[in-house]
Amino acid sequence: MRITGDRELRRLNKKYGGNDSVTDVLSFAGSDGHLGDVAISWPAVVRQAAEYGQPQLTEFGLLCVHGMLHLLGWDHTSASERREMVRVTLAALQLSGLRPAPGRL
Repeated sequence: MRITGDRELRRLNKKYGGNDSVTDVLSFAGSDGHLGDVAISWPAVVRQAAEYGQPQLTEFGLLCVHGMLHLLGWDHTSASERREMVRVTLAALQLSGLRPAPGRL
């Protein structure tokens, strides 16, 4: 897990994803028994927590779960995939005692 800033996430997103834009979380698949790595922009955590009116810890937990699900092969390119990923995200957050604000997912 790497906690960094918007500039770093933008650079990584451009270099590895071909997208010249900032994002909140990126996942990088590993190899040889290593699941992979997750990079999260802390400024994005702060902004999004304020935007949705929830604690920063909740937003951070949500992004951690989101990144880990991508490492495990989950995606959200279709509506059905998105619904299932939201369901699993909410279940994982609930186990941690975290509850996203209404409208966040």
